Amino acid sequence: MKRKKIKTIPWDSAKHLKTEEDMALYLDAMIEESKGDPASIALALGNIARARGMAEIARKAGLGRESLYKALSPDGNPEFATILKVLKALDLKIHIEAVHA
Repeated sequence: MKRKKIKTIPWDSAKHLKTEEDMALYLDAMIEESKGDPASIALALGNIARARGMAEIARKAGLGRESLYKALSPDGNPEFATILKVLKALDLKIHIEAVHA
């Protein structure tokens, strides 16, 4: 008996980020689950920027679209200033709280 091939498609988080709340919860979860891994956080920001429109976010952040793609790619290493500009362009902010051990 011959097995049917299963067709799969790559998962794209950006397609499922519809609202600002979705985006904030996604970024918060990525920060928490990655234990603050910078590459994971940059990747999550890249997914959110693609969901909102990379060109628009680049313009609002005062960055070139290509440089923003590069900075927020899995191999990117954006400066903290770039992260802050992107968060502001996405209408998101960082919330800090004390960790009680």
